[in-house]
Amino acid sequence: MAHDARSAADGSGPGRSPAAEAPGPPPGRGRPLTIGQVCKLLGGEFPDISISKIRYLEDQKLLHPRRTSGGYRLFGADDVERLRTILRLQRDEFLPLRVIRQELAAGRGNEARVVAADDEEPPASRAGGAPGAVAIRARSGGIRTLEELCEDTRATPQLVKELRDFGVVQGREHEGAIVFDDDEREIVRAAVELARYGVGGRHLRVLRSSADRESALLEQLLGPALRSRNAERRAEALDALETLAATTMRLKHLLLVRDLRRLVA
Repeated sequence: MAHDARSAADGSGPGRSPAAEAPGPPPGRGRPLTIGQVCKLLGGEFPDISISKIRYLEDQKLLHPRRTSGGYRLFGADDVERLRTILRLQRDEFLPLRVIRQELAAGRGNEARVVAADDEEPPASRAGGAPGAVAIRARSGGIRTLEELCEDTRATPQLVKELRDFGVVQGREHEGAIVFDDDEREIVRAAVELARYGVGGRHLRVLRSSADRESALLEQLLGPALRSRNAERRAEALDALETLAATTMRLKHLLLVRDLRRLVA
């Protein structure tokens, strides 16, 4: 009985299979679509799509269709594009749902909506190459001395010293020498690019301080769960941390782009 009620709420109850439903108007050009209509719309591109799969993605908090007072799921144009992006990332890039959640939080899939809304301006000019997913659980590897770091990044020892003096990179002591990991190598590499425009370590203190504040905010939100003795709770918190990191990076990116566009307006 509960199954029949759930099926009816999806528009897929007895006598109303997804294939039998009217396709309705295209998303974004009329009324929203039911879950059965979404299956029919995307079935050509994704033959294995099903109502149960869409429900599962919703249960995993990857989809957020609105509900009518009667419990029907209704999918708007953005919902359909989000689902299409999820299915493509699964099929083409073999990404797990955890990583897909981060990609979506970082704005993956928005490009298609930009083109649909205004095909005169390329997505890159709107999105500005926004950052993508964040892999926090992957430990930074690599050990390189100052000489090796400078060779890898084309930085001068003086620049690296300045970055250390202002806390942009730290390095650590290993067998009597200061060594740097892969994360710090990439930080130095970016600093080398900025140095070509006259940006030095003292200027990068602003970015360092901003990163510290953001890290402190996320620790305040998720610190207790990350330190939990419950392994499942820690895993969920780590997923949330990576998603929040990707989202805050995207927000910072968008705020910066907005402010810089005012300079050329």
